[in-house]
Amino acid sequence: MIKLYGIPRSRTARALWMLEELQVPYELVPVNFIGEARKPDYLKINPNGHIPALRDGDLTLFESLAINLYLARKYDKGLWPKTVEGEAKAYQWSIWSMTELEEPLLTVLLNRAFLPEDQRDPKKADDAAQRFKTPLNVLEGQLTGEYLAGKDFTVADLNVASVLGWAPLGGLDLGSAPKVQAWLGRCTGRPGYARFVAKMG
Repeated sequence: MIKLYGIPRSRTARALWMLEELQVPYELVPVNFIGEARKPDYLKINPNGHIPALRDGDLTLFESLAINLYLARKYDKGLWPKTVEGEAKAYQWSIWSMTELEEPLLTVLLNRAFLPEDQRDPKKADDAAQRFKTPLNVLEGQLTGEYLAGKDFTVADLNVASVLGWAPLGGLDLGSAPKVQAWLGRCTGRPGYARFVAKMG
């Protein structure tokens, strides 16, 4: 059985959503990013000391969005693109969400919600919120259909939505991007997302 290492309220959530979309059996092995991820036994699974990590048979993988690309392809239930061009877009959007979207979003979250009050830096949060507008505008401009690859929901959508979905926690307003808002609503309105949210509780 697939083993996913991590806790739901972390980047592990991205892979949990994918597993619930695919409805393949898996076991969630609780590993907290504070302390536990640095223990020698876990470092054999992910030498970076981060969560999540995945074991599927003889394969061990780390990096949440790479895990999702693998799962979508191996256990394809329509989430893997049908063409090489579609695959290229899935890689593009997955990498983009990590290099362009996640950093300003995470900086806002840390300094507005996650860090203890005395460690938060409002200036950093405000600066990151301003920088967040750039990838948000890019996504708004690129959404020409129902989903990133056209009319079908794919791993590209899940990977980007799983990063962008944290925005409300940081008080980030998506009001300037109506197409993004509608797209995110379609992504999070799926039964797989509902199953994932039920397990988060």
